[in-house]
Amino acid sequence: MPTARSILLCLGCLIFTGAAHTGSADETTPQRKKTAGRRVARETASMAGYLLAPNKKVADQYDGGYSMYVNAWPLLDQYPGRRFQTGLFGTWMFPTQESKPEERFYTDIEGGLGWWRDTRFATETPKFIVGAVALNFTEWANGPGAGKGRDWDNPRGKYGIAQLSQNVLWPPDGLNLRQGTSNQMFGYGYLPLPLTEKKSTTKGKAVTTGEQSWTLFLNTKNFKGPVAFVTPYFWSKPSVEKPQWDGMFLDSRPANPNRHLQMETQHIPAKIRQAENGDHYARVAPVYYPADENGDTIGVHRIMSYRRKAMWDRVEKWFSGGDPADTNVDTKAGFLHRFTGQGSATWRIHESTTPKEERVLVDWTAFATPTLINDDSFGYHWDRDWVQQVAGPTNPSSQLNRLPQYFKQVTKANGRSSWTTVKESEVPAETQLQAADFTPPKRPKAEAYETPTAADSCWKSPGPVAGPFQAFPGDGSVVTYYWYRFADQPALLNADLTDTEREAMQLKAEKLHQHWTKDKEYLPAPRIGELAELAPALIVTPPKGFEVGYVPIATRQAAINK
Repeated sequence: MPTARSILLCLGCLIFTGAAHTGSADETTPQRKKTAGRRVARETASMAGYLLAPNKKVADQYDGGYSMYVNAWPLLDQYPGRRFQTGLFGTWMFPTQESKPEERFYTDIEGGLGWWRDTRFATETPKFIVGAVALNFTEWANGPGAGKGRDWDNPRGKYGIAQLSQNVLWPPDGLNLRQGTSNQMFGYGYLPLPLTEKKSTTKGKAVTTGEQSWTLFLNTKNFKGPVAFVTPYFWSKPSVEKPQWDGMFLDSRPANPNRHLQMETQHIPAKIRQAENGDHYARVAPVYYPADENGDTIGVHRIMSYRRKAMWDRVEKWFSGGDPADTNVDTKAGFLHRFTGQGSATWRIHESTTPKEERVLVDWTAFATPTLINDDSFGYHWDRDWVQQVAGPTNPSSQLNRLPQYFKQVTKANGRSSWTTVKESEVPAETQLQAADFTPPKRPKAEAYETPTAADSCWKSPGPVAGPFQAFPGDGSVVTYYWYRFADQPALLNADLTDTEREAMQLKAEKLHQHWTKDKEYLPAPRIGELAELAPALIVTPPKGFEVGYVPIATRQAAINK
């Protein structure tokens, strides 16, 4: 969508399985053992795979970031527990390379909307993470104060993202949408801003750190604008020990505009049973996709890639003493992605112990057809013999499509097996699948996110200027946060910056806070649909006297005591 994808989403990204691949297309038939009762309950089964949305190639000069609108909705009617990891539609943004690296080299931004196994306060409503991946997953950064692992003595990416907005509070568990969000467009994208200067040395070594601060921009109903950015040092840090990678990361390199667009699902609960005649049947938990006015699903909309000058040049002039820069991304320096009208799926239903090469594909084409909803939107048309349009499980005013739940494993003419849809009445009673229960197990109380409290830590010295305050994002947690001077936030104190360099950034942040307010337009607007909202509790107002140059930083997130 990337926290342990395994983190992904993405993808939609699921962050992170870690690589933008689509999996094997092999459909060989699994060999299953029969028991004396001829029926085997497979209680650890799941449905998983990718939905692919090909789009046409973009010219290489559009290498300065992107924006897109992703439909946000509850994929399942009940959050099924921490095995559930899936993203909604999303993408992977890699740096371009002049030549193919000789060694393994993986680094990108691959987060998005979704659910992850290390999400502590999950609900049916998706959350958003950045999913910035350092060299070969040595570190990843999901948001301010959130990254790989939980050990602050070894903060692998937890200082990789700095807060920029003075109006959005980012919980460590992920950025919340309003509870009940269903069939609404979440707009986001990444563009580089010149918040730092290029450095010829990094941590005292003769390797460079570039000047590109890749900044997350949002377009939602209650907030628009830049929220946070990946510090250039997050990317260049591996070069200190591996100088052969100098200048090859996103702090220095352009972004590849030809990105994969997929929806990655790692676990939807399922049950597999064997009938008395030896046939295998499966039932999956109810799965939902949005419905537009025609009943079709719009998954992604208006994907654009940009030249760097779409925002960089005028912001650089502004920061150098010119007039305040206009907030709108220059679409004349952008390119609208066009879809091919094609699409495929690699969803499989299988037991957790089934070898990958033996996992059987779902016949997705039996009920779904990839569709160009319009010239800049990709989605699906559904076969109404199998897919029902119903009220949304978390928002009855929203219309969703409920996918088929029952499948039978069949052998095709080519000798390969697939799971094909069947009606509930066609499933033998002895399988007991009609009575299958997908009620999630009771979740233990989630462990709190805690930041360091030592007086000499970067969280306390120089420390915040106001707080503590509390916010309740609607996911069963309470977020404790403080206001920090922008340049004194922990992420920048750990970004290999001198005091002089941080003070120069402070002046830039103050300009942004004064002129780039949350009610202005930034990303090109969607042409269809309604914008999603962030959780209202995460839209905050600075205390009096700290309106400019200060940012909210979460220091703790814990379950609400009941």
